[in-house]
Amino acid sequence: MPPEKVALVKAAYNFALNAHKGQVRKSGGPYVDHPLQTATLLAELQLDATTLAAALLHDVPEDCGVPLAEIQAKFGPDVSKLVDGVTKLGKLSLHRDEASKRESQAQNLRKMLFAMAEDLRVVFIKLADRLHNMQTLKYLPREKQRSIAQETLDIYAPLAHRLGIWQIKWQLEDGSFRYLEPRKYKKIADELEDTRKEREDFIKEFTQILKRELDKAEIKAEIIGRPKHIYSIYNKMNRYAAAQGLDFDKNFKRIFKKIHDKFAVRVLVATIPDCYKAMGVIHNLWHPVMSEWTDFIANPKDNGYQSIHTTVLYRDPLEIQIRTYAMHRMADYGRLADLAASQLSESYLATSHVDASPIAASHLLYKEGAKQDKKFEEKMAWLRELIEEWQGELGSEEFLESLKTEAFIDQVFVYTPKGEIKALSKGATPLDFAYRIHTELGHRCIGSKVNGKLVPLNYELKNSEIVEIMTAKAEKAPSLDWLNPDLGFVKTSHAREKIRQWFKKQDRMQNIERGKQIFERELKRLAIPLPDLEETARIFNCESADDFLAAVGYGGITPHQLALKLAIEPEETPATTKTARTDKKTTAGIQVLGVGDLLTQLARCCNPLPGDLIIGYITRSQGITVHRKDCINAINVEDKKRLIEVSWGEVQDVYPVDVQIDAWDRVGLLRDITTVIAEAKVNIFNMSTTYHNEITTVFATLEIANMAQLTQLLSKIQGLRGIISATRISQAKASLSS
Repeated sequence: MPPEKVALVKAAYNFALNAHKGQVRKSGGPYVDHPLQTATLLAELQLDATTLAAALLHDVPEDCGVPLAEIQAKFGPDVSKLVDGVTKLGKLSLHRDEASKRESQAQNLRKMLFAMAEDLRVVFIKLADRLHNMQTLKYLPREKQRSIAQETLDIYAPLAHRLGIWQIKWQLEDGSFRYLEPRKYKKIADELEDTRKEREDFIKEFTQILKRELDKAEIKAEIIGRPKHIYSIYNKMNRYAAAQGLDFDKNFKRIFKKIHDKFAVRVLVATIPDCYKAMGVIHNLWHPVMSEWTDFIANPKDNGYQSIHTTVLYRDPLEIQIRTYAMHRMADYGRLADLAASQLSESYLATSHVDASPIAASHLLYKEGAKQDKKFEEKMAWLRELIEEWQGELGSEEFLESLKTEAFIDQVFVYTPKGEIKALSKGATPLDFAYRIHTELGHRCIGSKVNGKLVPLNYELKNSEIVEIMTAKAEKAPSLDWLNPDLGFVKTSHAREKIRQWFKKQDRMQNIERGKQIFERELKRLAIPLPDLEETARIFNCESADDFLAAVGYGGITPHQLALKLAIEPEETPATTKTARTDKKTTAGIQVLGVGDLLTQLARCCNPLPGDLIIGYITRSQGITVHRKDCINAINVEDKKRLIEVSWGEVQDVYPVDVQIDAWDRVGLLRDITTVIAEAKVNIFNMSTTYHNEITTVFATLEIANMAQLTQLLSKIQGLRGIISATRISQAKASLSS
């Protein structure tokens, strides 16, 4: 650091030393050791002088009675603001009983997120403060140890993970695990120690061979062998035990041996081209497990993480991570690492004898006078979005639940048949898994098994399940239905994009023809009249009808989007009253020539639905009957003068809609259909079936709220096994009410 920055840190240390004079910690040591160690941890992360000074002073106002104004006068507003922020976070309440646990955690998280919004460095100081407290937890009573460890695992470790600070994350997790599950922690630690010599010899031998070959290829590289941290190994063992139905304690050694990636090798190089060259050398030396190869350089993770991950067969499977030094800093320090070199002020870089910290870089943009630019704003956008999403008007209970489900616990871990673990987004399906392994595996997928049992391709994967993909022997095209969100085949953007790319590469005329078939099929299924193609293209912002059909053909426009945009949606807010079923004579939701409250009824022959074009027919004694404009009975009426303009006014909750489902007869067919309808929260008003030539036809009257609900429901029914078609009945054998 420049001399003036060193002077600031020294002054803060001396001030804290005098302020804490005579105070001791539970360990019996001087209290000043705690802020000193907190600052040291942050110095290892290469934070700026302002943050280090605040870390040294963070307990002074609360524990020594020194006014904040005095700190501001001596060290400036920046240090004072950080100390104030950490002091407020220091008042986070530890839950005293199980009943107040969730409320307490929610309030803590809310306070921490507000601190993040104010200045991210406040949270870094608090994380370092918690880490040192975890390192000295042994001096506290057992009950307090467990309480602090649980809160650390619930709040602080996930926060460090979200910010991408691996160095702090793994230490917080291991420290928490040590006090929450001391027996299991010791068993894994002892097992790692027992195998340490064997592991070190293994890594040394591997490293020597690889270093020699990389030198031959003129690739300068640093090779590091490291064990994975204990909590990570425990989680993998736990998932494997659950998947195999094994008792963790009784089968400990067997499970431990099955976890191959207890340690990994990192290869650090200077440039991205060197990463790929090193990968080539490694794959030439040892046989790669291609299902375990992932290129996070070309496809970075959402938090910005980059590396090439590959597993090779060297005695046992061995995981290797190949990355540049910049990527390595990013993995350890967080998402802003790539700003360090380019964003720090020249004067700071000129006087610094260590690599620039990503965290320091991000704040030097504001605090040290470095140039702000658009790139930095884009890099910080993820944090602002994160905070905005989490600071909604939620109750504390709901706030905590949303954080845990939407932010921290956002992955599902499953096994390949060979026992390798794969991380996927929560809600992922076997198809997402297939595309995660390899694009071609996804394209050729024809079925899947989970834990040895056949499951549909839209099955939602759960933790610890073993997933097996069945493929066609010959080349196979993906199905366009996989892109239909209503069917739920793929949930990840990665899989969707791979499927779209495949269809987009097809011949344009093929896409146009396919799009025409899909378009006409969807209109027929929903009984929507064929609209003008050029006008429809304009609705979807396409330059021509062919462009529109091609987009439908390659999945750029989905059937769900077609249904939503081609239906005329009602403008009013839905009423709370339900429209009565088919025997009801009036509907308050119909406007006749702009006037409501007239006696109206929905025609039983066509059962119009909000979104349909409609027309009224004046009956002699029963008011006005409302038909769809394409209803054959309305079209063929003899006395045209009795037809009257009507429109959807205040929209009712539900309307009767007749649907027809044709399917190959099988056991459980009706059960599956009614289950899908019930899951969509749709009421079945009437149902009947007919059977002919092994085909069962189901006629049902459903109470539907709008066109969007109808298209989603028909899509889900269409996805059931053995379904030939699921369509809205456009016409029933009936006559106009007279």
